[in-house]
Amino acid sequence: MDTPDPLPSRTPGPDAAPLLLSADPLLVSDVQRLAAAAGVVPLVVHDSVQALRAWSAASVVLVGADCAAGIADCRPPRRPRVHLLGRAPVGDGQFRHALALGAETVSELPASETWLVEMLTDVGDGGGVPGVTVGVVGGSGGAGATVLAAAVARAAAEIGPTLLVDADPLGAGLDRVLGLDGADGIRWDALHRTTGRLSTRSLREALPRSGDLSVLTWPPDRGGRLQAFAVREVLSAGRRGFATVVVDLPRHPDPVAEEATVRCDHVVVVSRLTVPAVSAASRVAARLPEPLPRRHLVTRGGAGGVTPESAARLLRLPLLAAMSDQRGLDESIDLGAGPGRAGRGVLVRTARSVVRALADPVGGAGAVA
Repeated sequence: MDTPDPLPSRTPGPDAAPLLLSADPLLVSDVQRLAAAAGVVPLVVHDSVQALRAWSAASVVLVGADCAAGIADCRPPRRPRVHLLGRAPVGDGQFRHALALGAETVSELPASETWLVEMLTDVGDGGGVPGVTVGVVGGSGGAGATVLAAAVARAAAEIGPTLLVDADPLGAGLDRVLGLDGADGIRWDALHRTTGRLSTRSLREALPRSGDLSVLTWPPDRGGRLQAFAVREVLSAGRRGFATVVVDLPRHPDPVAEEATVRCDHVVVVSRLTVPAVSAASRVAARLPEPLPRRHLVTRGGAGGVTPESAARLLRLPLLAAMSDQRGLDESIDLGAGPGRAGRGVLVRTARSVVRALADPVGGAGAVA
């Protein structure tokens, strides 16, 4: 029996509260009201000294326009998710303070109330730290990209909430591969006409799920045309609300494939070790954008005229893993057990290696065995 490889823990500590720096009682009252609607309670401080103590640990920082100049003079450490907020009208001088603070937005109330509630809802739902998004694409037909994507998602779900997105309309269907085709939840047809910002909480509660793994895939009839806007909103919500997002990317280029690809931190190309397969993979790899997402190669099967290392050189992709075929995998999928459920085997080891290597959105360099 295989011993499972240890995976790094991603279990967060107690959720940090949003920080609001303001001495304006009307602004404080407005933000507290909107935070209550979002289900969070902000830490309210009235001066820069108090703000600096909580600055780095807060899930998000809201700087009132009345205190922006003072905190900017203190030069707090740069961090993401800082927003300058004021009651309309916000003067032009506030943009200078926002630049000094590294603020992502300058917003006015009441015009930005809806945005603020949605942002605070995501923060309260664990969306304060963006997750890593990994795309998986086959270099040729039959490369096994869908199965690897499902296995990687299962491995990621062992250490944190994970979203698996089926962006390939011609694929087998990830719910079927995982044995979740009978699970309750929405499919892509419910999101075809998405026109607004998706809440991470609503998305997670609506999708078919097994433990910490949520899956968005196609309805049985595959009806309707997927819109790039819907893909953008799903991946954005997934990044805000899940530790990991895994996307099964289509091989054939179209606006949906391009939208999904550019929103990935990493793209893994899966190729078999034959000359025709590597030749096809070279065309897939050539159309991936640079410098982001970071690109990687996973090879599958025994050497059929090409070694994993030579395939990596030919494709100009760093070799992430070389995976042999696994006996009984097709039968496991046919029986509804899905890839990796037993927790052992070459596919599970490879999937866990991929998760370890790509856990950091800006990491992932180097090969793993």
